[in-house]
Amino acid sequence: METAPGLQEKYHLITRNLQEVLGEEKLMAILKERELKIYWGTATTGKPHVAYFVPMSKIADFLKAGCEVTILFADLHAYLDNMKAPWELLELRTRYYENVIKAMLESIGVPLEKLKFIRGTDYQLSREYTLDVYRLSSVVTQHDSKKAGAEVVKQVEHPLLSGLLYPGLQALDEEYLKVDAQFGGVDQRKIFTFAEKYLPSLGYAKRIHLMNPMVPGLTGSKMSSSEEDSKIDLLDRKEDVKKKLKKAFCEPGNVENNGVLSFIKHVLFPLKSEFVVLREEKWGGNKTYTAYEALEKDFAEQVVHPGDLKNSVEVALNKLLDPIREKFNTVELKQLSNAAYPNLSKSKPAEKGTKNSEPENVVPSRLDIRVGKVLSVEKHPDADSLYVEKIDVGEPEPRTVVSGLVQFVPKEQLQDRLVVLLCNLKPQKMRGVESQGMVLCASSVGEPRQVEPLDPPAGCCAGERVYVEGYEGGEPDDELKPKKKVFEKLQADFHISEDCVAQWKQRNFLTKLGRVSCKSLKGGSIS
Repeated sequence: METAPGLQEKYHLITRNLQEVLGEEKLMAILKERELKIYWGTATTGKPHVAYFVPMSKIADFLKAGCEVTILFADLHAYLDNMKAPWELLELRTRYYENVIKAMLESIGVPLEKLKFIRGTDYQLSREYTLDVYRLSSVVTQHDSKKAGAEVVKQVEHPLLSGLLYPGLQALDEEYLKVDAQFGGVDQRKIFTFAEKYLPSLGYAKRIHLMNPMVPGLTGSKMSSSEEDSKIDLLDRKEDVKKKLKKAFCEPGNVENNGVLSFIKHVLFPLKSEFVVLREEKWGGNKTYTAYEALEKDFAEQVVHPGDLKNSVEVALNKLLDPIREKFNTVELKQLSNAAYPNLSKSKPAEKGTKNSEPENVVPSRLDIRVGKVLSVEKHPDADSLYVEKIDVGEPEPRTVVSGLVQFVPKEQLQDRLVVLLCNLKPQKMRGVESQGMVLCASSVGEPRQVEPLDPPAGCCAGERVYVEGYEGGEPDDELKPKKKVFEKLQADFHISEDCVAQWKQRNFLTKLGRVSCKSLKGGSIS
């Protein structure tokens, strides 16, 4: 029989691996008297992915510390956030979340009977809650509400009123769920401080706030449901997990923005208290780490190879995913998954011998466009006007791209430059050298022709996805078929705006850090 943890052990379990705690004194005071009541909420929008194991492992910590834990499926929030979950899909997505989150918790050994599950619409449509929304709206400024949601609510040029309501509802949830603390990612900090400021104005207590760090995705940026290459879906096949991990950003010796290392630190170590690096005997054999810091040190010193690290994570991750895959391998849950997340990005191919009655759905999300870093520029061995560029796009090996860009941009200005690369064109030989992508550039309309590579926002990482505003979801084609001319059809509506932003049909090209632009060719085309 396990011994109940003492005060200091409870505090350690609750706070370990967190980035920040607001209200530490209050936390300790409550723990001296009774068990902590805490909730974690998730808006039922995009499909949960493996980064959700980070809060799941913390929920396991909370339960070990004796906390009373509530999990909120924030269905109404999902709709308010710029309609990320359309009303007609809201019920289906909430059911999907309920099933997949419970399957995740079971896969890491969390007893579900110790948890309380609740939907937002179970209480957020009540008379009392609605009156409190009105009361709160009478004291909250538009500025404070917009600021609070800046890191969480989708930011658009013409925001909807619903997005301004979002932070207030999340603040009120703390009172209506009768908890002492709210747990979430550090991206929620502005909403948490908003709640601390405004709940007392309604006569309600200020709560404790516990914040996880944001775990980098596989491309080095934040792991996101809308950025396909940055995340591994909970229902991905084993071969898809291998493929995505193989492409993951994991530069030898680099421990910054390393999504593979972060997953080990925030998920695998807390769950297992150790991590085994699997290696062939000729490379030293398997090595077991009982402290994350030792693993990070060995990786920084290149004692641990990225390939061995990825292979080891692949094995450990599949052990977590196998029970979830098994649970969802039923007709009922497969139908639920397909109904909650219909694939709108691709049309079904016509059956052989029949005509497709609907035109192919040609949308920007079918393009695999990524931020690339030019590693080298060398003259083509068999063509005076062509150069061969090696470009890092977050894969184990850089891509080879053949272009005539050096005619417009000096070679020394291309070296180490961040560019925007179309990655899923069919590779083609150009005078004997296979080109594996195309650098997207702005071109002037008149003569003499001017060309400028598109510039990602400062701070982007190689491999980060570039998408068109409003088309964040959807999985890119593995390879664009030349006969379908998908890129050519979309390219017809590419252009540079008057403020030098790359656009498709007046919708901006974006990364997680902002807009993609060019230096000066306003009104130009993109090729």
